[in-house]
Amino acid sequence: MSLQQGDEALKAEIAELDGFVLPGSPVDVDPALYGAAKHEKTKSLDHNRDRTDSAILQHAFAAGKPVLGICYGCQILNVYLKGTLVQDIAAELEGAGRHGPTDLAAGAVAGDLEHQAKFEPGSHLAQLAGASEAKINSSHHQAIDQPGNGLKVTAIGGEDGVVEGVEWTGGPNWVVGVQWHPERMAGDAFAERLFAEFVGAARTAKRIEAR
Repeated sequence: MSLQQGDEALKAEIAELDGFVLPGSPVDVDPALYGAAKHEKTKSLDHNRDRTDSAILQHAFAAGKPVLGICYGCQILNVYLKGTLVQDIAAELEGAGRHGPTDLAAGAVAGDLEHQAKFEPGSHLAQLAGASEAKINSSHHQAIDQPGNGLKVTAIGGEDGVVEGVEWTGGPNWVVGVQWHPERMAGDAFAERLFAEFVGAARTAKRIEAR
């Protein structure tokens, strides 16, 4: 999907899709979108990426289609729902652990830092992990501060409490945001179950739409 296309072409392409993975990015969400001044640690911005993801989210929520937000995708999901971000974990959260560089090169499959994440009992993430916590990779300098409307924090860093995952509670459609990169966790059963559930949710949404 091109980030350069006009609004009408973008809407038409989005409408043809059954579900959406919002991936990570080396840029940061524009802090103006959540009413904040740009922190000195906030890196380059990409207004076309912000615009594209916001259009995807508008359609997905209206049409009941599933969304999996990854890293930047998790952050723009939160901002779209009127939440805010920590613009630099090291500068703003005293005592926070290391969370790695932002973002590794396209196609990278290794090299991330790793740490434990703790899951909210009964959440999608806890069920998929099959445990109250799991090891995740880490490659971000920003994180969710105040969760957006209808989002519930369901994963936090095991040692510092940084938000690592959120889930939509404002309606029936499947929407999950994770701050880590499950696409770079090759062979990890938890990551594979997360993607499998997303695919299942997309198939279910398509069947409902076809009725």
